[in-house]
Amino acid sequence: MTGSKQIIIRATELFDGKGKRGLKYVIIEGDKVIDIINGKPRSIGFYYEGYVTPAFIDAHSHIGMCRHGEPSVEEEANDNSNQFLPLLNPLDSIYFDDHSFVEAVDFGVLYSCVVPGGGNLIGGKAMVIKNFARNRKDALVKDYGYKMALGYNPRSTTDWKGERPNSRMGLAALLAQKFDVLLRKKEKAELAKENKLRALIKEKEDKKITEQEFGEKTSSIERKHILSFSLEEAALLEILSGAKTVKCHVHKADDVLFLVELAKKYGLRVTAEHLGDVFEQEIFDELARNNIPIVYGPLDSLAYKVELKHASYKNAGLLMKSRALYGLMTDHPGVLVTFLREGLKFFLIQGMGEAEAISLITYKNAKILGIDDILGTIEPGKLASLIVWDKNPLHLAARPRLVLGEGKILRKP
Repeated sequence: MTGSKQIIIRATELFDGKGKRGLKYVIIEGDKVIDIINGKPRSIGFYYEGYVTPAFIDAHSHIGMCRHGEPSVEEEANDNSNQFLPLLNPLDSIYFDDHSFVEAVDFGVLYSCVVPGGGNLIGGKAMVIKNFARNRKDALVKDYGYKMALGYNPRSTTDWKGERPNSRMGLAALLAQKFDVLLRKKEKAELAKENKLRALIKEKEDKKITEQEFGEKTSSIERKHILSFSLEEAALLEILSGAKTVKCHVHKADDVLFLVELAKKYGLRVTAEHLGDVFEQEIFDELARNNIPIVYGPLDSLAYKVELKHASYKNAGLLMKSRALYGLMTDHPGVLVTFLREGLKFFLIQGMGEAEAISLITYKNAKILGIDDILGTIEPGKLASLIVWDKNPLHLAARPRLVLGEGKILRKP
């Protein structure tokens, strides 16, 4: 306790991200939830009442890059200079005065994982940001990983710069060549480093160099090893080592299975993004067997290409029956960020419970993005990012009475 003014929320129903609980009081101090209790607290603070959920998280978005009210020629979701652009950072193309950020907060979507588009095999970084940030200075939550794309999108950009195969087999060969050449270079560099270190150890054992000289020369060898790789190669090695997650744009079943093979071959840590054309439960189960989470969606968008000819709201029922770990996206502006909550209806009408549905855009998305230690649920110690609703949040006309972002009141009546 710091003695600062508390915020007390009487949750008539508390959707805590993992389940639904009856009447509870949520106590907030500073930027954290400090307690959840049954009876009315004695302490005095700012008081609010209603249905309560964690802040919503959009697990895949282009918000701030494809901007409200701007012509499409000004959008910055893709850079057409090369097929491999792992160093691109979407934060460098986001304008936080995009009106979509305002409306995201109006509807409780306080966080987004922003990624480049799917026009390149590797389009850049994936960054989790605060939708309520005033500007880039305090926007970043997590440098999460990288964006990759398979299927139609990267083969549709043959008029862009760089080597541009027009077939999926051409893209697969280009990707394998890039990865295999780099892995051979890494193996060769590591062998050379190992030989140098062995020789150095022998010099030390023969007392030809001092302990201090040994340390200095060891550090020099390590530095030269690191500098033997370009910044782009170092980024790709983060992918190949499994140090960072690759969010992979993929729609059709055969491309999903290729992604599974790719992950196995190179030891990649991946999530499968979109999967709009998958209409067989066994494909979802195959991802589950290989511990590949799914970021599903966008739901209720136009199937604007042949690659989406099997897209249907009914496919959500197959995903529900599978053993996969999954959350939801809007792919904003594919579906506007304000419609993240509305995507839950396709699961609800096929039998999903209310608490589990809310979990898809709170806890499940946080877990997939690796931020569930600070966000996604309402519990003591977590960041106080939550929404107080005037009615059940799954009611069509439900509106926030209070939107709280890390303890700060962002919206209230």
